Amino acid sequence: MEHSRRAHRTNRRVFSAVCGLVVALLALSLLSWTTVDGDGAATDTVSERAEPVGGDDKPGQPPGPTAQAPTGQLALPGREVPDRPTGRLALVDNPVYDTGRLSPLPCPVPELDVDDPGSMADFLHLVADCLDDVWKTQFDRAGLPFSPPDRVFWEEPGVSPCRAYPSPAGAFYCRASGAIYIGTTDVVEKWNGSEDSVVYASLLAHEYAHHVQGESGLLEYYHQQRQLEDDDEGRNSWTRRGELQANCLSAAFLGSVRVSYPLSDSDLSTLLDDASATADRPDGPEEDRTHGSADNSVRWTRTGWDEQSAGACNTWAVEDEALVE
Repeated sequence: MEHSRRAHRTNRRVFSAVCGLVVALLALSLLSWTTVDGDGAATDTVSERAEPVGGDDKPGQPPGPTAQAPTGQLALPGREVPDRPTGRLALVDNPVYDTGRLSPLPCPVPELDVDDPGSMADFLHLVADCLDDVWKTQFDRAGLPFSPPDRVFWEEPGVSPCRAYPSPAGAFYCRASGAIYIGTTDVVEKWNGSEDSVVYASLLAHEYAHHVQGESGLLEYYHQQRQLEDDDEGRNSWTRRGELQANCLSAAFLGSVRVSYPLSDSDLSTLLDDASATADRPDGPEEDRTHGSADNSVRWTRTGWDEQSAGACNTWAVEDEALVE
């Protein structure tokens, strides 16, 4: 009632201004529902992302075999979005590889109480803030656009465009929404209640690395080529390179913040043990060989930690297949 009385007292000039503001807000609202896909075409984010899609087509898990992952760049009038690398160039000679060592701001993390979901969420958000900063810097150096991923740190079940959650992995990246999904209690259960914060920071940085792959233009070509393979062996050869690269990029970030975090030699040992534990089992079936052997998982993780650069993580240019098996 009070709002109505005020409106009646409003003169015509103010009323016109208000109407103009409403129209502008509505226009901006409509723009915010639109993204640009890999070919520069507008994509309706609601109609294409309404239903979850099964499967575990990592890294990035696109919504379907023919779907194109959105870049996350808004189609704003007058704004030119630089092209990302495409094709094989995006894999083996990506500009991000030439950006040198990661240069993060200090990243002191809070003490983590793994039994408190709120503490876990605060911890993940702070580490994600640091990841946003360091990768934005690298993409700026490469002259490529970069939009940080959205974050969904769940306590209750939900649905992403890629899959429903909780999920057996406890965490995943969905390129269709450009978001990282992590269960604040699920990951603690999956890691048997580990109180070593580095395992959760590594998990987050690994899923973030898939976003880096997507923003660099790498994932689009990766999925196109992977889908051309006729069997599990061929498809998994692509998946392993993607996952080992994510291990390396994750460790590159952790190595770059090890002073301010801080991380010790003991934390590095924990990180390497985790890389071994989450690798493929040597006696597992071919369809499960998607993350690389224990030796290779440790090798690429250690390389990232030591070198602290994206260029050191170029698993796609490695000719020795034994290093990416």
